[in-house]
Amino acid sequence: MRIARFSIDGNVAFGAVEGDKPDELVLDIIKGIPFTEHELSGTKVPLSKVRLLPPVLPSKVVAFGRNYAEHARELGNEVPDAPFAFFKPSTSVVGPGDDIQYPPFSEDLHHEAELAVVIGRMCREVPRERVKDVIFGYTCANDITARDVQKREKQWARAKGFDSACPLGPWVETDLDPGDLTIQLTVNGQQRQLGRTSEMIHSIEDLIVNITEAMTLLPGDVILTGTPAGVGPLAVGDEVSVSIEGIGTLTNKVVKRG
Repeated sequence: MRIARFSIDGNVAFGAVEGDKPDELVLDIIKGIPFTEHELSGTKVPLSKVRLLPPVLPSKVVAFGRNYAEHARELGNEVPDAPFAFFKPSTSVVGPGDDIQYPPFSEDLHHEAELAVVIGRMCREVPRERVKDVIFGYTCANDITARDVQKREKQWARAKGFDSACPLGPWVETDLDPGDLTIQLTVNGQQRQLGRTSEMIHSIEDLIVNITEAMTLLPGDVILTGTPAGVGPLAVGDEVSVSIEGIGTLTNKVVKRG
């Protein structure tokens, strides 16, 4: 099931996305929230009549760096022996169609297409065999990075945590095998990144076991699983799209902040 979060007439709701053709998609509004007991209302609205929002509002986004060997090498980094985590704050999250605001403290903004895992229940110290039980679904993400700031400051909080640095969407796909999916990113229609989730160094199970050893994850929290090779610069006016097989496409435009 594809579950979207959207606004219509000033109201925010979740809905199940139905249909196959992009111009014929409709939303069956969900009674309640999808992380608890819920049901479809039967009330349907065309997707074209709503504004899609970030599919979840995470309390935290846990991101894992250098999880594709070729990406680590393209930036001159060693491939880590263990998962390498950092955070993006909830305030960095934006949805499909929202602007990516080029931060004034950077001159080298980069795109990073990623598969995002959405957590479905509160969990801690998750054993490998139970990882699937805590996953709600999967969505597209773009780990926008101020590369010059990342290199200069070493600590990544500003480089990866500024407002609008974490586009998510367009919805969450709950019925998906994430083991070998195509990830593609285009800028102004030109392909920049192309990889497969099977190229991850550390699996989704590895990542969730690793982070829940340290902290509790809450429903709606997001895990970013790393980016394949091909990261590169963005400029004001660029339109950047992340497409993941079985999920859909997340598109955002880069604008000057302010």
